[in-house]
Amino acid sequence: MTHVIYTHQQLQHKSIADLKQIYSDIGCTVELGNRYSKNAWIAAIAQHQAQRIHRIAPAALDEQAQAQEELENFIAQQAEEIAPESLTVREISFYEQEYYAGERLIATITYDGEDFVTQRWVVMVNRQEIHRHYAPEGCDRFIHWKYLDGKLPVQEQSVRETSTGNEVMAEIATECEKRGLELLDDGVYKDNYKLGEVELRQGILWAIRAESRERVMCDRGVDAVWWLSTANASSAEEYLQYHPLEQLKNYHWEQLFIGAELVAV
Repeated sequence: MTHVIYTHQQLQHKSIADLKQIYSDIGCTVELGNRYSKNAWIAAIAQHQAQRIHRIAPAALDEQAQAQEELENFIAQQAEEIAPESLTVREISFYEQEYYAGERLIATITYDGEDFVTQRWVVMVNRQEIHRHYAPEGCDRFIHWKYLDGKLPVQEQSVRETSTGNEVMAEIATECEKRGLELLDDGVYKDNYKLGEVELRQGILWAIRAESRERVMCDRGVDAVWWLSTANASSAEEYLQYHPLEQLKNYHWEQLFIGAELVAV
């Protein structure tokens, strides 16, 4: 039985469903590394055609030879792309994991500590949220699926992070000075008592309290310093002197309510 010889260009214009049908029609048995990848289906069909001896009319020999050469070249060019680098995970903390392909950072999973949020685990690429889930395992599956499909946004490697980090740390230092706090290498202090730490990783600003190790994502250095200082409830009232009510976030309101309860007691 003879089969149509498909060229690389013809296969590229087929959908995955069409490629699956062709794979079945020609009796292909080449094992697929990734059934969700279009390139994997094309390479399997190409490899099958390269190995199979077709009975064709003499007039078609030149056309077959050209198609065969094109497909063999395609196999060689796509060999590395069809088997992408496996991902490795670096656990920065319980609340943050970084995903790498070789030495290249491709995505980060972080935890959103804001109130009234049901899907707290967040996939971040280029400091932008691209997916949320109620469990870190859901984010892990999302990253792997999108990576294998080639649909994960390309992570910009840290070109601007140093300058951005310097600006944030300058803002934090200014805010600490304004509030009578001391910014040292290992954290923020008040009267020799450590309130916590401020950390900037992959463009995400974290504030981490020293005693509870509770952490929240903050938009600005001002917010991070304020949140650390609210270990003392009276500082929540101080925040209102510098910010209008519409700028208050959920954790700001929480600390204000705590302060009100303490006063009532």
